[in-house]
This record gives sequence, C-alpha cells and structure tokens, in this order.
Amino acid sequence: MTETVRAAGGVVERGGALLLVHRPRYDDWTFPKGKAEEDETDEECALREVREETGLRCALEDELPATQYVDSRGRPKRVRWWRMRALSDDGFTPNEEVDELRWLDRDDAVALLTYARDRVLVL
Repeated sequence: MTETVRAAGGVVERGGALLLVHRPRYDDWTFPKGKAEEDETDEECALREVREETGLRCALEDELPATQYVDSRGRPKRVRWWRMRALSDDGFTPNEEVDELRWLDRDDAVALLTYARDRVLVL
C-alpha cells in the first residue's frame, strides 16, 4: 500500500481578504501548502510553506478541516490546514513554484479557486 503524503498549509486572512497563490506548473489557484519534511510537525510545515511561497511570516489560528485527495503522481495525500494571521511580510518574489499572489474577498476567492476541496475551507 502506498504511504499517504503528509502536507500542510494555510488560509491567510488580512482585513477580510484571503490570500491565493498561482502555481504555474499546474496553472491553478489554491492556498499555500506543501509536503512536510520528515523531521517537522504539521504546524511547522504549514508555517514554513506559507513563508516560502508568499514571503509572509504568520501565526497559526484555528485548525480547519483536513483535505484528502490523490496527488498528480497517483499517491494519496492529506493536507492539514490552519487559518493564519500575517505577522510580517518579507516580500514576495515570483518563482517556478508560485508566480502570482492575490488578496481577494471571500466571494472572489471562491470563484477563483481551482479545486472544490479548497472552496470548503472558505465556506
């Protein structure tokens, strides 16, 4: 049996707006997230991935429902999510992984999100 990929991410809020990232590899809009390293907790992974993908240093708030799906390699993947509050901004630099950020109100975020599994995090 294939081991489930462990990942974590954040739904970052600022003044009622939500932060979405565009990933050129998949041409999708989603929330910042990524795979956990072997020696880190899911909470550490979520904070690291948000910082790496957006330049934002955040604080965890409440945990949101986890999502589960099959990734692009056919492996089961489970993502733990936290609502996050930005503490500081080190600046975003577009890169191969994330080339654009958008702060959107809830309705616009729901409309832009590529995956239904992400929309449930907003509703």
